[in-house]
Amino acid sequence: MRRNRKTSGKLHMLPTQREVLRDVMLAAGRYGAWMTLGELARLTRYGETSISAQLRHLRKAKCGGYTLEKRVRLPEVVSSEEHFVVWEYRLMPRRACTDRREGLRRRRRR
Repeated sequence: MRRNRKTSGKLHMLPTQREVLRDVMLAAGRYGAWMTLGELARLTRYGETSISAQLRHLRKAKCGGYTLEKRVRLPEVVSSEEHFVVWEYRLMPRRACTDRREGLRRRRRR
């Protein structure tokens, strides 16, 4: 959270762009929804390139280590105005390590 100006003696905390996107994507993921950068941009009023960068940050361990899934949206779903490949994304919470080799790799890095 970042701080906003004091108004009437109270300090208001505003969520960061990354926190807003995380909350939106996790809420959509609970319902199994996939979202494109354009849909996220319309919903949050942030730029698509900025959203893409923040989603990339959410994959990092220090920013939560979330699992970001990506796939091509089916042509039947894409509007007729878009004549190119449209990617859609889903953010999932990081699951506990079940692969023994991955757990060993993590221990070696420390």
